[in-house]
Amino acid sequence: MGMVTATAAAALLASPPQGHLGRRCHLVVPGLRLRPPASSSPPHAAPPLRLSNFVPRCYITNVEVDVSHTSEQEALDDHPPLLPACAIPVVHLRDVPDASPFPLHESASHSTDFEELPVLSEGELHTIAATPAHPAGLYALYASYLFGNLVEQLWNFAWPAALAILHPSLLPVAIVGFFTKLSVFIGAPIVGKLMDHFPRIPMYTGLNAVQVATQLISAAMVIYAMKNVTHASTSAVVLKPWFIALVAAGAIERLAGLALGVAMERDWVVLLAGTNRPVALAQANAVLNRLDLVCETVGASVFGLLLSKYHPVTCLKIACGLMICSFPVLVVLGQLINRFSCHALDSSRTPSDESICANLLDVRKIVQNGLSVIRNGWNEYKQQTVLPASVATVFLNFNVALAPGAIMTALLMHRGISPSIVGAFSGLCSIMGLVATFISSSLVERVGILKAGAAGLIVQASLLSVALIVYWTGSISQRTPLLIFLAAIALSRLGHMSYDVVGTQILQTGVPASKANLIGGMEVSISSLAELVMLGMAIIANDVSHFGFLAILSVSSVAGAAWMFCQWLGNPTDEQRELFMFDPHFQVEPI
Repeated sequence: MGMVTATAAAALLASPPQGHLGRRCHLVVPGLRLRPPASSSPPHAAPPLRLSNFVPRCYITNVEVDVSHTSEQEALDDHPPLLPACAIPVVHLRDVPDASPFPLHESASHSTDFEELPVLSEGELHTIAATPAHPAGLYALYASYLFGNLVEQLWNFAWPAALAILHPSLLPVAIVGFFTKLSVFIGAPIVGKLMDHFPRIPMYTGLNAVQVATQLISAAMVIYAMKNVTHASTSAVVLKPWFIALVAAGAIERLAGLALGVAMERDWVVLLAGTNRPVALAQANAVLNRLDLVCETVGASVFGLLLSKYHPVTCLKIACGLMICSFPVLVVLGQLINRFSCHALDSSRTPSDESICANLLDVRKIVQNGLSVIRNGWNEYKQQTVLPASVATVFLNFNVALAPGAIMTALLMHRGISPSIVGAFSGLCSIMGLVATFISSSLVERVGILKAGAAGLIVQASLLSVALIVYWTGSISQRTPLLIFLAAIALSRLGHMSYDVVGTQILQTGVPASKANLIGGMEVSISSLAELVMLGMAIIANDVSHFGFLAILSVSSVAGAAWMFCQWLGNPTDEQRELFMFDPHFQVEPI
């Protein structure tokens, strides 16, 4: 850089006056001080000037140098003063090119001091954007995510099934589910803050240990109940010590599982794929979503197959064996991820980690610290540039009626729909979700993450509106309206899962790494609150005849999410433009 600057300045200063330039040259030079050589020169001659200092950040603009009437003292002192805080590294140049005019026409021979800078083609830029920064570490992350998620999904299906076998009422399952979501709502911001100020690998190991331990405690409580509890009333069951322990362990287990998911999906995958490689990051997010869908299906199928062949207690013992074996495997995989990524996970995110962690873990101030973290987390969450994208994700959690789940299953069974059709509908929704993971990465590659997110939300809102119209205008007990109703809901999963992948990448891009877990925890917390609100609505409107009211709420929430995201996209701020400067939506075509 010093050699190039010296060449340009010397050539410019030594050029003879031509045309309208006159004899005064207007320079815009980054911090150049011009000195004459040590040898004396005639006072009437313009001494050749040397470059002795170069300031990279402090700028001298509009400096006028009269080449023919510059004295030595003027060359040394007649320039705008620099700020005292500017550090000026000295660059000594031994060889200065001759003072011949620099030819600018194409046929002229160029000085060898100017080296050609390589310019990447569009294809090469695309290849870099689609290549992960740490491919081996990313594959190790996939293996860890697959194994850990498979055991988690198996347990998520096992404990409700075991409680349903133990007691015919839905109240025990509902109580465990309620306190699980409540623990996530309260504890997710605190855990997220702790994860942002704690080394990644030790935190990963600790969370896996907590999750496996609480799963084993929950399984032990259910096994004890199956062996010792006879037919009892619902109130008698929910007040038993084993059930209270089950509720507490289940809440902690879900919180640890969600914390692990946030760490991998919002922090680790960004480091391994590369923050400035959008296509590679989109593909990695799509792979994680595919693995999640596969684990959800396989985990339920495996435990259902075990229940069909063995006693429930035996099935729970097999699940416990898998949990125990999973812990050392996950720990080893975590170390492999870090090793294969050249210890990228060892990088520090925030200073003073130890003091903050000690303060958060102080038992004497746990309530005070918890409330403070939630308040600070909420303030940080509100200030994020990508807040509308996160709020849109929260709004999608209000859709509990027009989505595959317990409410939809209850509606179809109440209307006398064949169980085979209900099963085919659930399977079709899963297939659409899997297809969406492929569509989302292709959309990001073609139109960018912002337009891909808008497309997913618009598709989902449009198809759910069709389903709502069909429900209100036709009887879904008839074959044709029923098929249109179910097909619209199943196809809407394309938009839902596409935005799930794209929305995650938007937050990965827009949230600083030092706050990734805190913001992710706040989003999970608010999403749990949304689910709690809709659960309360479903309890109030528990009659099937009120399904239309729940459907209107669901469509309104999805439409609101689409409107909010499109407004954010159509009225970008300067900070948003800077954050997504490489997105095609903000790139101007060359004229």
